[in-house]
Parts: sequence; structure tokens; C-alpha cells
Amino acid sequence: MGGTELQALLRAKIEGMPNKARRVVDYLLSHTREAAFLSIGEVAENLKVSKAQLVRVARMLGFKGYADLKDALKSAVLEQVNPAAGLAKTMKENKDLPETIYRMEHANLDDTWKQITPDKVTRFCNMIKKATNIYCVGWGISAMVAESLYTRLMELGLKGILVKRGSVALIEQARAMKQNDLVIVCELPSYVIEVTESISKAHENGASVITFTDSPAAPVCQYAGLSMYVSDKSPTFGSSILGPLFLIHILTSILAIDMGEQAKAALKDQAEGLHDERVYYPSYDLRY
Repeated sequence: MGGTELQALLRAKIEGMPNKARRVVDYLLSHTREAAFLSIGEVAENLKVSKAQLVRVARMLGFKGYADLKDALKSAVLEQVNPAAGLAKTMKENKDLPETIYRMEHANLDDTWKQITPDKVTRFCNMIKKATNIYCVGWGISAMVAESLYTRLMELGLKGILVKRGSVALIEQARAMKQNDLVIVCELPSYVIEVTESISKAHENGASVITFTDSPAAPVCQYAGLSMYVSDKSPTFGSSILGPLFLIHILTSILAIDMGEQAKAALKDQAEGLHDERVYYPSYDLRY
């Protein structure tokens, strides 16, 4: 069963259900990715219902049990993050691709914006300012987001450290992450086991963790002192990074204001490098 068919089934069945069952189905509709990767016990805990209630709802929806319903949820989520499936679907629907991408990216930015709450921004700034070292972690497409954050931190004169897989594995680099350090990890699907294990090691060592992910279901979230969520829907490639990059732009811009004179001095020092004519053409607009 595809994602569209599953959504249609849930919406069709919810109308005639009793209130408690409606609440379960409403949760599945609004938290599909989260429900797909959580255990039945974790979903029951989130909803404050029994496991038996979840089994009953699954049968009301036409599934043999909750395990079959969870398999359908997983298939729907994997369809969303499968680039080939996404492209095939777009081609089949014969949509105007540029218009589709335009609308989806606007939706990504709008949805990401709605999730940037004042209290989370304040906590982000405080955790940054208290940290001795700030490690920026990412894998695959998420590594581009981590590198963007690292660049911004360096511009602000903060001790950022970019963690990428190379001659030294992520888990080996994680051993250096200690108490008073901060680890900021971007983890877009597909979620990477080595990233989770590395963040687990850093957390075990006493480092604080901030996650940038698309869903609370991302395994790294279990170690986070602060989780920031983004939207990353794309009709072609697996994930769009516009939402995560937008989040970084907003957070670091607010951080710069919050740092005051310290940030001003760091940016002034950075600007002096723009006048190095061995690097930049002097006759063009000079800015980072």
C-alpha cells in the first residue's frame, strides 16, 4: 500500500470511529514518520493508551494487527524518502516540475519557520555560549548542512569543529567530545547507524547534544538536550536542504545579535580578510 492510499484509508475510516480510536488515527496521520519507527509501547506511551487499544485500531483499519499497520506506515515513509519513487510519482502525475518544487520548498520554509519557537532559540544561544568546543556533525547530504553551520560559527569567532567521515571514523572522533562540549548533529533520512553510535558516545562522555532533524523519530533525538525540526520534502531527490539551511541562517543570525560586541568584533576581523587582493577581486562587492 502506497503512502497516498494509506492516507486516504486513514481519513476515510476516522469519521466513524469512537473518540479514543479517532485520536489514535489522528496521531498516525499527523506523525506518520514518528509512528513508523517507534515501538508499539512507545506509541502507546505517547498517546496514553494501551497497546491493546492500538491493536484494536489497526484491526478497525483492516489490518491483521498493529505490526501490519506499522509495516504500512514504514512503506509510506520510505516511499517519501526514496528519490527514484518520488521522481516516478511526479512523472506519472505529469506535474509541472518547477512549479511543484517551488511550492514544496515554500512549504518546507513555512513549516520549518513554524517550528522555530522563542524558547528553543534562547536555549540554542545559551548552549552555544556555554560550550568549550562546538562539534558540527553530518553524514551524506546532512554533512552539507553541518558544514554550513560550522562556517557560520567560525565567522562569529567561535571554536567550531567540523566532524566528517574521512581517514578517521565518526565514532573515533566522538571520543574527543567531552563534558562542556556541544555536539550539533544534522540527521536527515535515511538515518545513519554510525552517526547515532557516535552521538551516543559523545553523550556518554558528558557532551551536550543539539539535533537538527525532520522528525522526533530520528534515533539521535534520544540523546538531545534540544531538538530542532525542519521540513525537507522533495519530489525528486531524497531530501531538500533548504529547510535546514534556513534554520541555520535564522539561528546564527539571532546568535550574532545575542553575542553583541563579541560577534561584531569577530565579523570585523573576518571582513579585513576580504581586502586581501591575493584572494578577492577588489572591484566587486565584498562580503561573506
